[in-house]
Amino acid sequence: MVTRIDLNADVGESLGPWPMGADEALIPLVTSVNVACGFHAGDPLTIRRTVRLALDAGVAVGAHPGYPDLIGFGRRDMDLADDELEAAVLYQVAALAGVVRAEGGRLAHVKPHGALYNRAATDPGVAVPIARAVASLDPELRLVGPPGSALLVAGIAAGLACVAEGFADRAYEADGRLRSRLLPGALLHDPDRAAAQAVGIARDSRVTAFDGTIISVSAATLCIHGDTPGAVAIAAAVRDALATAGVEVRRPDG
Repeated sequence: MVTRIDLNADVGESLGPWPMGADEALIPLVTSVNVACGFHAGDPLTIRRTVRLALDAGVAVGAHPGYPDLIGFGRRDMDLADDELEAAVLYQVAALAGVVRAEGGRLAHVKPHGALYNRAATDPGVAVPIARAVASLDPELRLVGPPGSALLVAGIAAGLACVAEGFADRAYEADGRLRSRLLPGALLHDPDRAAAQAVGIARDSRVTAFDGTIISVSAATLCIHGDTPGAVAIAAAVRDALATAGVEVRRPDG
C-alpha cells in the first residue's frame, strides 16, 4: 500500500503594499493552500491573486478564517459570542468561496487560523460555531484541524468530512500540543529538521517532541506556514524527503 499525504500551506497573507511570504514560489510546491480571508491578513486583491495562483498550480483551495485581529495577525485569543463567531467565520468563508467561484474553481476546505485554530482544538464552545458556519454554507467542504481535537469532533457532528493535520515547521510538546510561539524553539527553521519531522508524521505517525519524548501524531495533511522564514526552502526539502521515503504527496481529492 502506497503512503499518501497532502501538503498544505497558509498563504495570501500580504496586506496592500506590505508583502508576507513568497506565495508564487511556495504554492507550486504544495498540494493544498489555506488562503487568508481578510480578518487576520489579506485584502480583496491579494485574495484574488492568491486564488488565481493556486488554481493555475492545480492545488486545492481552502479558506483560512481567523479572529478579526489584523494588528495581531490573528494570533491573539478573543472571546466572541457564539452567534458572533459563527457569523464571522461564515462571512470569511463565504467571501473566499465567492472569489474561488469567480475564478473558475470551487472551495475545497476550511482551516481556522492562529489563535482561533488553537482555541477550537480544545474548546467545544468555539469549535461548534465554526463547524456550524462551515456546514451551513456548504456541507461538502472539508474541515481541517488537529487530530483528536474538539474542532474535528464538532465537524463530524455537523456532518463534515474532517482532515487531521500535522505540522512540518512547528515543534510539539509532549502532550501533543504545538509549542507556543512565545517560547524558544517553537519554529523549525532548519529545512532538514522540518523534512525529517514531515517524514516521521507521514510514514510513521510519530514526532519527537521538544523534550525528546516520542509522541503519536496521525495526520492526513501536513502544514508549512507561508510566513515562516525560509518557507520555500522548507517546502522543497519536505517534498524531496517525502519522495525519498516513498510517500506520495497529493491533494485530498486527487
